[in-house]
Amino acid sequence: MDHHQDEAGQGAQNQSGTLPHALSDSDLGHAALTPQGRVEAGSWQTLTLTYTCGKYGMDDSASMRLCFRFASDQSRLQLDDPTAPGFTTVTASNNAVLEVSFDSKGNVRPWDKTLYIKVVNGFMAPGDTVTIALGERSGGSPGLRMQTFCETSYELRVLVDPIATANYQTLPLQPLLQIVPGPPVIYAAVLPTERVVGQPFALKLKGEDRWGNPSDRCDATFAVRSNIPVAGLPQTVTLSPGEFATVIEGLSVGAPGDVAIWFEDAQGTEVFRANPLRIHAEAALLPYWVDLHGQSEETIGTGSAREYFTFARDRAFVDATAHQGNDFQITKAFWAQLGSLCEAFDEPGRFVALHGYEWSGNTALGGDRNVFFPGPGRQIRRSSHALVEDRSDADTDCDTAADLFAALAAAEEWDTVMYAHCGGRYADITQAHDGRFEKSVEVHSSWGSFEWLVGDALQRGYRVGIVANSDGHKGRPGASYPGRSMFGAIGGLTCMLMPELSREALLDAMRKRRHYGTSGGHGGRMVIDLRAEFEAEGTVYHDDPGLDYPTPPIGQPALTAMMGDIVHLPEGGAEIAADILAAAPIERVDLFNGTDLIETIRPYGSGDLGARIRILWEGAEYRGRFRQVIWDGGARVEGNAVERVQAINFFNPEKSVERVDAERVAWTSLTTGNFAGVDLWLADAEAGEIAIQTPLITCTLPVAEIALEDQIFDASGRLPRFLKVFRLPDANPHHRLSLRRSIPLRESGDNPIYLRLTQEDGTRAWTSPIYLCRTV
Repeated sequence: MDHHQDEAGQGAQNQSGTLPHALSDSDLGHAALTPQGRVEAGSWQTLTLTYTCGKYGMDDSASMRLCFRFASDQSRLQLDDPTAPGFTTVTASNNAVLEVSFDSKGNVRPWDKTLYIKVVNGFMAPGDTVTIALGERSGGSPGLRMQTFCETSYELRVLVDPIATANYQTLPLQPLLQIVPGPPVIYAAVLPTERVVGQPFALKLKGEDRWGNPSDRCDATFAVRSNIPVAGLPQTVTLSPGEFATVIEGLSVGAPGDVAIWFEDAQGTEVFRANPLRIHAEAALLPYWVDLHGQSEETIGTGSAREYFTFARDRAFVDATAHQGNDFQITKAFWAQLGSLCEAFDEPGRFVALHGYEWSGNTALGGDRNVFFPGPGRQIRRSSHALVEDRSDADTDCDTAADLFAALAAAEEWDTVMYAHCGGRYADITQAHDGRFEKSVEVHSSWGSFEWLVGDALQRGYRVGIVANSDGHKGRPGASYPGRSMFGAIGGLTCMLMPELSREALLDAMRKRRHYGTSGGHGGRMVIDLRAEFEAEGTVYHDDPGLDYPTPPIGQPALTAMMGDIVHLPEGGAEIAADILAAAPIERVDLFNGTDLIETIRPYGSGDLGARIRILWEGAEYRGRFRQVIWDGGARVEGNAVERVQAINFFNPEKSVERVDAERVAWTSLTTGNFAGVDLWLADAEAGEIAIQTPLITCTLPVAEIALEDQIFDASGRLPRFLKVFRLPDANPHHRLSLRRSIPLRESGDNPIYLRLTQEDGTRAWTSPIYLCRTV
């Protein structure tokens, strides 16, 4: 058991899938690994593990398992093709015949990826060896692609059953490697998105390798430029080897305005820029960026819980995080440890660590929910004790989401906040929902985008906010990239609107739904202000007046409201006002009333369009785990030529877009509810036609007929799956958009008014709705 697991107090059965020990550690043998030490994330390697039999050898029909964590996205091991990635060989030193197979669910989570080795003819004596070559290259295989994310103690877990009793036991010392970042291929700079005149702020910079890992191999100096004076901003900045981040503190701006800061190389070419920053003369609420959903190695993630909080604060540069381990893996010891870590990392004004866990019930029982508490020492009500051996508190389990809501109400724990989300088990809010606790739904995470979950809530009249988080398993809360695994998206972020950075202010913003969620990444921090203005006075509520609180919610008279508010507006009209400062050019803003699209607003018109054609594909197969839709395909132009091509939302470096020649573009791509696509700049804006082919959709369009509005080709199944084609300006300078619209209100039911922003770089953002209603 590695040092992180010892610290967490996890039992052997939880981590290994074994029965209690029947043999002493000295009886079990030992394993050695080459190479040792540091290995670059995502690199191609051959790992050779040699297991030496212990006191009992291995009897006829005895077996062993070599296990890897669920979160690891290394090459899948395979035994059949010596030319392909992950080719694996297994040999016995005494020529005993071994039966070998690989099963991605062959052991107890989180060690479920399993190479199974069984002696089927002969036996092995003490001191005999089994040699396992992972990524064996002699037949032409490129080797084993190592996992694409860093880990201080990457473990190859060996379980043995030397006496053929099916009682697998974990070797006392396991082979370990350290997975480290590669050199930087991109740089990122993070600013707060809004501050007031004279308020100090920091500029934080890092380099990332090709898989999104913050790199300590940076060695670069950049000139620092800004559009308006920024006090304390240096003329140059250097990112030095051995450092994962560079922070410039004590900056300020002396007048209101929108700040742009960018970084140039020695030739004066812009290399990267920070997210936008808006300076106000005054502001009651300011934005703080959070990722409140992820796991560490003590459950199904990677890296220790301490490393989890450290990464969020020091390398992802978020203002707050929460640990959301699967409840059925959280022991009493780890629950206490999490409470201590949250208290240690919580530093008002600098960083907030929020207490909580993930209630991980099966979908049939309600599905995954995030649970957040204001402080330590609260009762964890698990969905089960499936991987927790100590059942002394099993009477506190809540088998269904409805049971959990009822238990919280019975205990009068009204300060608890919950979210519904879609991960491995999706939340079924049609089965159970209690708006007194469950304040929001998660529209986006590393698993993809889930607008259908927002739709489920709004169609049933629930008054919920919209959030986005990472649900990361790779030890990178706040900056969670998909790598090469089943995760198809960058982890999301949520912008919380708060008067200060504190735990109390964060929970208050969560309860009031004062936030907007984004699909994350370098373009994922932008300014969005959404407000409603009324002709006649309305009553604004923060808690839903339609629900049965012990003390009925009290409304306040108002002529305006902001995102998250519930407004009783018995008469008069309403206008929506929005102001957006985006991190990338704005492609469109969609204005919704519930699930109905009111209008699509673009910052350009038909007269601004050029020879750039955008082809996007979007969707998911179904609501459960294996929702990936494969879009591998291409486009061919006839009577025209492709001068340039650019990929949109191709997060995995192993997925690519290629300009094959002047007429052909090819791609490999998948979506998991989110979208991806390509931009084609054509030689002629009107000539010829484009033929598009994917596994789901084949279509041909005359170039001259591609215009501002989408042409949609639908292949929906259980969930939306579609391809759309439209035209863009050759270059789009619009980072700002302000709009004002009069909203016709339905006389019955809610009018949940919200925005969805789409940037040209593929980033999306969703505001929490303003709920306008004639009757409460």
